[in-house]
Amino acid sequence: MSRNFKLTLAYDGTDFKGWQIQPQCATIQGVIADAIERVTGERVLPQGSGRTDAGVHALGQVASFALDSPIPADNLFTALNHTLPLSVRVTEAAEMPCEFHARHSATAKTYEYRISRASLCSPFLARYVHHHPYPLDEAAMVQAAKAVIGTHDFSSFAAVDPEKGKDPKEFDNIRSIYVSEWRRDEDLLVYRVRGDGFLHHMVRNLVGTFLLVGKGSIAADALSSILAARNRSLAGPTAPASGLFLISVEYGNAPL
Repeated sequence: MSRNFKLTLAYDGTDFKGWQIQPQCATIQGVIADAIERVTGERVLPQGSGRTDAGVHALGQVASFALDSPIPADNLFTALNHTLPLSVRVTEAAEMPCEFHARHSATAKTYEYRISRASLCSPFLARYVHHHPYPLDEAAMVQAAKAVIGTHDFSSFAAVDPEKGKDPKEFDNIRSIYVSEWRRDEDLLVYRVRGDGFLHHMVRNLVGTFLLVGKGSIAADALSSILAARNRSLAGPTAPASGLFLISVEYGNAPL
């Protein structure tokens, strides 16, 4: 009888072509599938809570898959971490009810985007931030971030996604955002966003737009009209992948 497993994962996405498996490319889904096969002898395709892009990192990605193997969850945890590259770690492994699915069962996710404001960016930090030492009106960015809280059509911040429509959650571009805020952490300017789901490139497109607000190219109070227009060309460019982290995925009730 098959058993359903949940893995919580942390990874440095710099050297991977994103989550989704691709021929002749190193991907997170691919290296996890390879590791599971080496440990259990079974070839499965772990399903992630979402498809992080090339270069995007995670502290709390979630994957699920079924196994016939009798291996205990604790042993699977240890064996996978011995097998996986050091840039990918399993932080938790648990057996779950058969109906649990990493993506379909998710009720909320939290992302952070990290910008280094230091004049020089340490080589030990550069892979994990977007370095932007130039002048920014951070107060205007804080104001602009509040405009996306609530339930909106985020078409203005969505990239064209060839996979769109394959998941029942993705028939439209309406999403609910519970938290959208900037904070300073010494030389880091950090954007934190929590919502019930995110469109392809949505967080990076929001950050790119907020950066234009900080530069004075877009007014802080223009975010509401950009949202209402549902026109991608009115929003800012896609911010670099290096600064983006999937922080956590929630299941069950997701309180505001």
